[in-house]
Amino acid sequence: MSAGAETSLRGVLERIIFSNAETQFCVGELRPDKQRSSVTIAGVLPQVQCGETLELQGCWETHRQHGEQFKVSSCRSTLPATVYGIRKYLGSGLVPGIGKVYADKIVDTFGAKTLDIISEDSGRLREVPGIGPKRAREIKASWDSQQAYRSLMIFLQTYGVGVRNCLRLIKKYGGEAEAILRNEPYRVAREIDGIGFKTADQIARNLGFGNASPDRIDAGVVHLLKEMEKEGHTGLPQADLIERSAELLEVDPEAVAARIPELERSGELSAHPKEGEFWQLRYLARAEERIGQAVKRLCSNTGQLPPIHIDRAIAWAEEQSGFGFAPEQAQAIRMALESKLSILTGGPGTGKTTILQALVRILKAKKTRILLAAPTGRAAQRMTETTGHRASTLHRLLKFDPAVGSFTMNEDRPLNADFIIIDEVSMLDTLLAANLFRAIPTSAHVLLVGDRYQLPSVGAGQVLKDLMDSGHYPTTVLQQIFRQRKQSGIVLAAHAILDGQRNIPAKAAASPQELDKRLDFCYIPSTDPDQCMRHVLTLLQQPQLCGARLNDPLMDIQILAPMHRGSVGIAALNNEAQKALNPSGHGIQLGATTYRVGDKIIQMRNNYDLGIFNGDMGRIVHVDAGAGEVQADFEGREVLYQRSDLTDVNLAYAISIHKSQGSEFPVVIIPLLKQHFLLLQRNLIYTALTRGRRKVILIGDPAAYAMAVQNADSQQRYTGLSLQ
Repeated sequence: MSAGAETSLRGVLERIIFSNAETQFCVGELRPDKQRSSVTIAGVLPQVQCGETLELQGCWETHRQHGEQFKVSSCRSTLPATVYGIRKYLGSGLVPGIGKVYADKIVDTFGAKTLDIISEDSGRLREVPGIGPKRAREIKASWDSQQAYRSLMIFLQTYGVGVRNCLRLIKKYGGEAEAILRNEPYRVAREIDGIGFKTADQIARNLGFGNASPDRIDAGVVHLLKEMEKEGHTGLPQADLIERSAELLEVDPEAVAARIPELERSGELSAHPKEGEFWQLRYLARAEERIGQAVKRLCSNTGQLPPIHIDRAIAWAEEQSGFGFAPEQAQAIRMALESKLSILTGGPGTGKTTILQALVRILKAKKTRILLAAPTGRAAQRMTETTGHRASTLHRLLKFDPAVGSFTMNEDRPLNADFIIIDEVSMLDTLLAANLFRAIPTSAHVLLVGDRYQLPSVGAGQVLKDLMDSGHYPTTVLQQIFRQRKQSGIVLAAHAILDGQRNIPAKAAASPQELDKRLDFCYIPSTDPDQCMRHVLTLLQQPQLCGARLNDPLMDIQILAPMHRGSVGIAALNNEAQKALNPSGHGIQLGATTYRVGDKIIQMRNNYDLGIFNGDMGRIVHVDAGAGEVQADFEGREVLYQRSDLTDVNLAYAISIHKSQGSEFPVVIIPLLKQHFLLLQRNLIYTALTRGRRKVILIGDPAAYAMAVQNADSQQRYTGLSLQ
């Protein structure tokens, strides 16, 4: 083998050692034809599977750590043709219904004709001991689905579309996926999350679609508005929309301007009636319109609370609480009882919980119908614990019906309540807010509770800010830190951040072993990414160093990171944490991720069919690789995932700070380095810090912390919410 010379290599892929779903880089072991021993191969190998025959171009090189390996420059894969390869391929668990045991039985029966039998004469599978008619049909259906997936993967390899998005395409379109991609590529960009306009555009251009074709311009304009939606905007001024779309498409602005009236006529875009030339996707425009109508309806009618002598009620609540309320707390209670719609905002330690407890006591004493809710399960659970009254998530409160694809509670079937309290309203995006407000009965009182200094909602809009900025609704802003929490380092640090203090208000510890267990906010300086990662892993592996009472260290300790990529990004943290805490065992692989029993996971999108929602966190309790199923426990509720459902699941040893909104964790670890500079903002570090209940440990660069605190200019969000 001569090092450096371009050559070819052909053989069966024996084992995948490492793969990266984003870059498609893979390290594996290949058994070359007519050889018994394996060699190491490394390079871009899109979606290869064990058992496939690979035809490679590349050169031999000597890696300083891993020794001799074949560096791949190009790859072509085919279905296995040998008995050995077929056995390896089917035994990999790639085809649901066929695990290693059945793979051996099938190959022992049919030998080199196995794949032809499954594809063309699947009824003969019943000749295999243990396979009856039902299992034979399941294997055939799985095989057909896998072949459609494989064909699609071969087609999409050129465009860098990963395994998760291929699964989404097949789940949406089935066997028609490739035909739709070839004939209507821009449709796919609109209908499939994860298949972006650029990928669809690359496919379309290669298939002969013109640069300035109406389909392309229409898709580009809609794509731009959807990208703006991801950044929190519900629309754009016309000049911005035309300029940005023209730049994206590399066409004349006049060509874009000519298509906007057509997009309005087709119902995809809406012009805002009061903001002039402000354009929105139709569903976002309708959502903001519904919020405005509902708020106006709510505030123009009187409530139906029983008679309450407010001063006496506040005095009674003080007696029940065992201490007197501060003037601003008493005023907040008065405001909520007197107003149809009111807002309560304040940072940690300023007494929001005291106010909610008092309100619930008063309303219960008056036998008022009360509903409490929050956007996330963890926030609802915390609300229940602090008030003593059951709270639910907004999705469960509004009763989403998967059969019809919408919430069942609305203006025609309103919520049964006299007083509704919604917590963590800073998380409330435009679409969810529209569904909430339309379901609130006209006679109800509503109190919205939130912290305006936290990150805005992940979804489009800024409902809390727009309501507060309108000046139409009574608002109490809590600012005083109360005595019982004055000694909390977390609370003091949070308010120091809001005051713009750039120095970390904590005593530095040289290592995890030297952390002061008495303090609830600690800091370990680290400017080196590798050292930062080691410190994080040490705390995960030795949870006693955190110095907090932990019932379940896996679920009680949460890493919150600013970015997904990078050497100390969420992906790397999850990969290293899984290696440290759960390195082996029964699992199922999807792309570069292996999901194992014991792994901590997070749901990344709402799945109404399974009743599991964006941000819900749980633990894997069972894996059936042969059937392609994963069972997970979400705080006592078990959910069964099929392989295609896992496209919306991530490991959750580390999650983004955005995903942590509305949640609290006993212990929070925050790695913070200059490599995160693109996302370092004051509200980001403030949100991360205030997620910790008992302990927050910051590991990172003091300069990165200062950068975050100094950057107080949150991105402006364009919205069209008109409030009277």
